[in-house]
Amino acid sequence: MRLTEIQKIADMLKRVNENKEIVKNVEIPSIRIAEAGFPQPVKTGLEYASPARGTWNIVHTGMLIPEAHEIFVCASCCLRGVVLTAAEMNAMDRFSTVEIREHNLLDGDMEELVIEGVSDIINKLPKRPPAVLVYTSCVHHFTGVDLDMIYETLRERFPDIDFTDCYMNPIMRKSGMTPDQLMRSRLYMLLHKRELNSKAVAIIGNDLPTDEDSDLVHMLERADVKVHEITSCKTYEEYQEMAESSVYVSYYPDAAPGGDMLAERLGGTHFALKYTYDYNEIDETFAELAKVIDIPARKQEEISELRAFCEKELEETLEFIGNTPISIDYTYSPRPLGLALLLLRRGFNVKKVYLDAVAAGDKPAFEYLQKKFPDLELSPTVHAGMRFAQTASRNEKQGKVLAIGQKAAYFENTNHFVNVVEGGGMIGYEAVYKTARLMREAFENEKDMEALVGIKGLGCEDTCCSV
Repeated sequence: MRLTEIQKIADMLKRVNENKEIVKNVEIPSIRIAEAGFPQPVKTGLEYASPARGTWNIVHTGMLIPEAHEIFVCASCCLRGVVLTAAEMNAMDRFSTVEIREHNLLDGDMEELVIEGVSDIINKLPKRPPAVLVYTSCVHHFTGVDLDMIYETLRERFPDIDFTDCYMNPIMRKSGMTPDQLMRSRLYMLLHKRELNSKAVAIIGNDLPTDEDSDLVHMLERADVKVHEITSCKTYEEYQEMAESSVYVSYYPDAAPGGDMLAERLGGTHFALKYTYDYNEIDETFAELAKVIDIPARKQEEISELRAFCEKELEETLEFIGNTPISIDYTYSPRPLGLALLLLRRGFNVKKVYLDAVAAGDKPAFEYLQKKFPDLELSPTVHAGMRFAQTASRNEKQGKVLAIGQKAAYFENTNHFVNVVEGGGMIGYEAVYKTARLMREAFENEKDMEALVGIKGLGCEDTCCSV
C-alpha cells in the first residue's frame, strides 16, 4: 500500500473520531430480548475489539503448564500481539518465536522451518524444558503443512521433551472447536498415563483457581478426596500427578471438550458440572457429581441453609443498591443471562446484557426472559457500531450504573463495576452469594475503570508466573 493511500485512510479515521455529529448520530446496536434471535441476537459483520482485555488468551493459558516453554511459529505481523502478551506477564524467559517469511511459502520449506527453528531454540535455551508447546498458525493449514511429520520428528530428536500441538488460528473461530476450547484441551495432552486413584479428582479447564470457599472444593475436601488443579501446580512433576485422577471435573463450558478427550486418553471419567445460578440445577448437578465420585451428597438441611444464606445476601444487596441500573457482560460469567434472570426475579434493575451469542446452557434463561422480561436489552460487544458506545454513554450523562464485568464497565463508562473475569473460580451457591457481595463492594467503591480493564489476562501473573 502506498504512503499516500495510508495517509488518506488515517485522515478519514481522524475525521470520524473528531466529528461529533457522526458520534452523536451513530446507532449503537442493541435489541430487546423479546425480539432477539438464538443463538446470535445481533448480526455483527465487521467486528470491533473493545479495550477491555482482562480475559485470557492462548499465551496466558499455555503458561499454566509449569516449566513448559512456548514457541510460536507465525508471520511477524501475527507475532506482535503474542510477544507483547508474554512481555506484559513477565514470562519472556518461557517464550520464543520462529518467524515465517514470504520466501518460506515460495520455497516450500515450511516443515523444515518449524523443525529446525524449534530445534535451534531448544538447543540455545539455558535450561532444557520438560515440555514445549508449539503454536502453528493459519498459514500452515492454508499450505497443507504436514504437522504430524513435524511433531514426530521433534519427538525423535528430543525424546526427553514432551511436545504438544497448539494453534494460533483465527479461521477456527467460526467452526468446530474454538481456539479457546482447543487451548484448554491442550493443557492436559502432556499428562502421562498412570494408575488411577479412586480418591483423586482433577478440576480441569480453568484459567483461574477454583475458590477454596466454593461448593465444589468443600464437597471434595469433606469427603477426603485429593484435589488436583493445574493452577496450583508449581513443578512439572506436580502437573504429572494430575494423571492419577479417576474423575475429571470441568465447570467452565469451554473446558468440556478437553475433559472428554482426557477421559478417552487416560481412562478416567469426565463430569461436566453445570455452571448455573438456578438453585434446583445447582442441587441436581452436585448430586450427580457425588454419585460419580461415590461420595455423600449434600443433605437437605445444608441445602436449605445455603439457599437461605444466598437469599439473605441478595436481599441486603438489593436494599443497598436500590433501583440502580445494572449491566452484565459475558466476560464475568459464561451464563450472563442466567445471572440476569436470578437478579431480575429478585427485583434488581438489570437493564442490559452484553454478549455476542447465547450459549447453549443459557438457552432456558433466554427463553424465560423473552416471556417474562421482554424489555431486557441485549448488546453485542464486537459489532462495529460499539466503537462509539462508550462515547454515547458519556454523552447521555446518566447517573450511577453498576456493571458486572469489564466490557459492561467499559461500554457503560462506569467506575462502579465488578472486576472479575471467567467466573473468578466461583461455582455453585458460592457464585450467587459472592456475586451479591461483589456488587455491594462495586456500588460503594469506585475503581479506575480505564486503567484496570486494559490489563491483559487478569490474575495471570499470580497464577502463571509463580513457577
